[in-house]
Amino acid sequence: MAREKKPGRLKATLQNWLGVPIGLKDGSFWQEWFGSSVSGQHVSVDKAMQLSTVWACVRLLSESVSTLPLKLYRRLPDGSRAPATDHPLYRLLCRVPNSEMTPQRFMLLVVASICLRGNAFVEKKMLAGRIIALVPLLPQCMRVKRQDNGRLKYTYTENGVERDIPEKTLMHIRGFGLDGVCGMLPVTTGKEIFGSAMAVEEAAAKVFAQGMQASGILSSDKVLTPAQREQLRTSLGSFMGSKNAGKIMVAEAGLKYQGITMNPEASQMLESRSFSIEEMCRWFRVPPFMVGHMDKQSSWASSVEAQNLHFLTNSLRPLLVNIEQEITRCLIGEADADEFFAEFAVEGLLRADSAGRGAWYNTALQNGWMCRNEVRRLENMAPIPGGDTFTVQSALVPLDQLGKQSAGMSPAATAFMLRITAANQSGDKEAIKEAFDLATKALNAGNPDGPMMAHALISLPRLLAA
Repeated sequence: MAREKKPGRLKATLQNWLGVPIGLKDGSFWQEWFGSSVSGQHVSVDKAMQLSTVWACVRLLSESVSTLPLKLYRRLPDGSRAPATDHPLYRLLCRVPNSEMTPQRFMLLVVASICLRGNAFVEKKMLAGRIIALVPLLPQCMRVKRQDNGRLKYTYTENGVERDIPEKTLMHIRGFGLDGVCGMLPVTTGKEIFGSAMAVEEAAAKVFAQGMQASGILSSDKVLTPAQREQLRTSLGSFMGSKNAGKIMVAEAGLKYQGITMNPEASQMLESRSFSIEEMCRWFRVPPFMVGHMDKQSSWASSVEAQNLHFLTNSLRPLLVNIEQEITRCLIGEADADEFFAEFAVEGLLRADSAGRGAWYNTALQNGWMCRNEVRRLENMAPIPGGDTFTVQSALVPLDQLGKQSAGMSPAATAFMLRITAANQSGDKEAIKEAFDLATKALNAGNPDGPMMAHALISLPRLLAA
């Protein structure tokens, strides 16, 4: 059997230093590490992360997704769902994916890899045919190749040692791509956008690092000797840099000072930096106002709830669906996909203010599609006895039931409901007061219709005005 060819000393040294597989004929490697943009900047993931906008966009996306609860559910025969706490994947996805990570840190690394590298790789550690751990891998250390038999071959380089990972023990989450094999590298594909932003940042930094804060020049009618020029250059050095801003220059020997003002806005530096922020935000599909870039065009939403809805729909939703479907394909499997599924809980992003939540809960309780303990659970409150009962508003009578005895209601109760309904529609306050007296007498006498009559009166909006 032929032995596996080991890399040479130079290649092994570079592998240990960079931590990625390299090859002189590997175009993707040179494109990643030495790809230059038209602006002359060498664009890589590490250099792009030095841009504040890239840093903010990647953190926003990865931290937003990682803080959303990811749950594993079981589909029930009645169409509802219940947490599949007895499934082995529930512990891995919701509690401890591996011995070193929490679910939040695990998902943060996965989403950050998709945003920066276009791919995320998670290795499934198996024991006796069961998944016991999920270990995220560095995408820059993975090489994917389509074999002659049509299957994908995954080769991972770790500490200069290459190893092949079977496709069945790997979860590959692809970002946006065109070949179906791997996602495209956002930083490499948009190297012109990020390169121009780097050039603008470098130019702005050099203005403050090398610019003469005196903002002027010294002129003389006489020709200076080389020694005088060197002496003048040395003297001017004490006025350069941001630490020396505001110092007073002394002109002597016929030297004249001529002030020149360099306005960064006039030189379009500020506009270029602002445009670069919007371009990079567009590349990551992040609203500019969410990374601190506030202007009339970006701050379009009038409320926090509307901004969160826009962010969830256009930025997070594609990521969430992609991850959920890959979990179903690679972890749950086709055999159990009809019974189990994973889903992110996004209700936290749509959480409104107290007034909005109160109106929503009131509608849910009055229409009977939520009980009081469900509302208390959403508000992190303890359940109450009897709070699992579903109730509906019973003061309204269907048109086709007018004049008829309602189910479960006595004739007297039906007549009482019709009377107060008519009084409510006509605004007859006296009739409402009479109905109030009747309900009070019924309650005091222990009449079974008394609670229903009182509840109907309480629900009338005109009771307080009467």
